[in-house]
Amino acid sequence: MKKQESHRIEYKSELTKHLDIEKEVIAFLNSKEGGVIYFGINNNGDTLGINDADGDMLKIKDRIKNNILPSAMGLFDVILEEIESKPIIKINIAVGSEKPYFRTKYGMSQKGCFCRVGSASEPMNQKMIDELFSKRIRNSIGKIRSPRQSLSFEQLKIYYQEKRKQLNDNFKTNLELLNADNDLNYIAYLLADENSVSFKIAKYKSNTRVDLIENNEYGYNSIIKATKSILEKIEIENRTLTHITSKERIDQRLWNEVALREAIINAIVHNDYTNENPPKIEIFSDRIEITSTGGLPESLTHDEFFEGFSVPRNKELIRIFKDLGLVEQLGSGIPRILESYKKDCFNFSDNFLRIVFPSFVDVTAQVTAQEKGSPEGSEKSSPKGSPEGSPKTSEQILKLMLNNPQITTVIIAVQLGISKRAVIKHTNKLQENGKLRRVGATNGGYWEVVK
Repeated sequence: MKKQESHRIEYKSELTKHLDIEKEVIAFLNSKEGGVIYFGINNNGDTLGINDADGDMLKIKDRIKNNILPSAMGLFDVILEEIESKPIIKINIAVGSEKPYFRTKYGMSQKGCFCRVGSASEPMNQKMIDELFSKRIRNSIGKIRSPRQSLSFEQLKIYYQEKRKQLNDNFKTNLELLNADNDLNYIAYLLADENSVSFKIAKYKSNTRVDLIENNEYGYNSIIKATKSILEKIEIENRTLTHITSKERIDQRLWNEVALREAIINAIVHNDYTNENPPKIEIFSDRIEITSTGGLPESLTHDEFFEGFSVPRNKELIRIFKDLGLVEQLGSGIPRILESYKKDCFNFSDNFLRIVFPSFVDVTAQVTAQEKGSPEGSEKSSPKGSPEGSPKTSEQILKLMLNNPQITTVIIAVQLGISKRAVIKHTNKLQENGKLRRVGATNGGYWEVVK
């Protein structure tokens, strides 16, 4: 089905020298939701394709980089896609936090500033320009002076080299590591080889913060190195529980690895570092919590957040994380998390955002079993007096689903020590009897116990 142009979608048949692409990008940057520009699709939604996609992508990036102020770096993606077997170019544009954005040539004037009106980009009047400028956020870490000015960036250079990208002598300017006074900013401080920023991962014995059994710190160095260390640590913590029956081998990790990685990366790149509080990760017997400082940006609603609209708090960090392959497309993180977990895993407050992922199995119970010498992969016997076909097993399944609607068939089989086939048999019977129903898609939905 063809999509029509709208307040969030713009089509262009081709990129030409005289096409005012800057106007369209500026209008989306100044909007409340951002938007998408497609090259290789006409106004009717017909796919035409692009002849020189690689060359056009370079030209688009260059024009956005050099012809728009404030800097839009970190606020857009230029992506090559294929529709109807034809190459097209897609530009994802996030909402900017330093409005109004304008064409460098004309400055903050009616010739330079644009906004989205329906499916068109229109010039702003002077009143709109003045109002946006008065609300401009000035406390971004890109403007804050680094507490240290003698900084080295050898780790950062190595990471870029690993991606076959070379940082030249002007990298501090190109990566926006300098403030308006030409001093190193707080972004530079976070990326430097040495700093005083530390990320904590705490692990507790139970589901409360009473018994701390492990407390690790990652940091005092480049935020890139700290991020990679955190991901490696969580990969170890996110163990795979193996259950072998006479018919099958069942493997299940404590948390969905894709959602967990996205949540950690989002917490790090979107954290409000102006108060010097980095994100923290806490592992409990029944869940993992990832807490970042800073609530939702002012211009973003909860619905827009869950739909993947992006209002980057630290666009400079996002740009570098994208360069190094730690972040993919803008706004893709939250929808990926929602493929495995429900919206109620997100807890918002004025100053914090906390994501809570329930564990598919009891974390400490698994550790205890291993410490007692229970070999990973050994077969668990069915609960005493609870054969796979008994009514008691159905009751246990309902209880598990009531406590964790996202629980999978595999995890139920592991927890009850029965086969996956037996679980499916029980759930089918429960649905037939009206005691259980599946809400949403098979892969992205959840169980609902009918009371």
